Amino acid sequence: MKIIKADNLACPIDGLKLVSDNKQLSCPNGHTFDIARQGYINLLPVQHKRSKHPGDSKEMVMARTHFLNTGFYQPLASAIIEQVNSLFTEEERFCFLDAGCGEGYYFDCLYQSLNVSDKNTRFSFTGLDISKEAVLQASKRNKNITWVVGTNRQPPLTDASIDLILCVFGFVSFEGFAKVLKTGGKVVLVDPGAEHLKELRELIYEKVNDTKLTDIDSEQFSVTDTQNCQFKTGSIDNENIKNLLSMTPHLFRANKEGKAAASVLTELDLTVDVVIRTLTKV
Repeated sequence: MKIIKADNLACPIDGLKLVSDNKQLSCPNGHTFDIARQGYINLLPVQHKRSKHPGDSKEMVMARTHFLNTGFYQPLASAIIEQVNSLFTEEERFCFLDAGCGEGYYFDCLYQSLNVSDKNTRFSFTGLDISKEAVLQASKRNKNITWVVGTNRQPPLTDASIDLILCVFGFVSFEGFAKVLKTGGKVVLVDPGAEHLKELRELIYEKVNDTKLTDIDSEQFSVTDTQNCQFKTGSIDNENIKNLLSMTPHLFRANKEGKAAASVLTELDLTVDVVIRTLTKV
């Protein structure tokens, strides 16, 4: 298998294809974007931001990095890899997009699994996230993946250039995904299931609400496969309980009493319950 650098990045201002000269990317209209010293590219112009620092904060990113690096979620990574492997088509080239890549854990796991395969396909990997802090951390994890700061609503990629989009607990934009995905291309969509982190949720909330899957409200996509992945993490220590809480939306949703209850736990055995759906662009 051969890994190639992504060459399908597009200008976020006019949508024209970007060309690299090693230090910068530029489009035919003269818009230029520097390649950061760490190797990532910021393709999120001010007019596409809804806040000064959109996406996860540095604290959330570091908490997620520390937690995922422990391997507690490795069974989920393996399930994602197995599903993605089942979707390959025999083509000369196959382009991945991780839409909402965060600090890059799942995408790097996929990369590592493919990098040792005997496939003859040339693969390109683009990780996209609206958080600059997340992309910065991802760029430290794997130098062979093209990491980009950008938005799923307007992915800075050329039209119909992606074969498969991975979206793990991320923000879904069916319009944005349809624009960059080839006809017949796939989206592997990973959502929390009904039992996901139930032990933590029962601790920090007075009332535990049902978890709802992302609605597939687009005529451009059909659900072609659904898989469930459920497992127990085993004992999680106090430090990683805090990391887990800090890396999820529960940090903002839980009240003061709920956070305090979680902070004093010495260990917790959690249920991970995830639904992996495959969507096909029609």
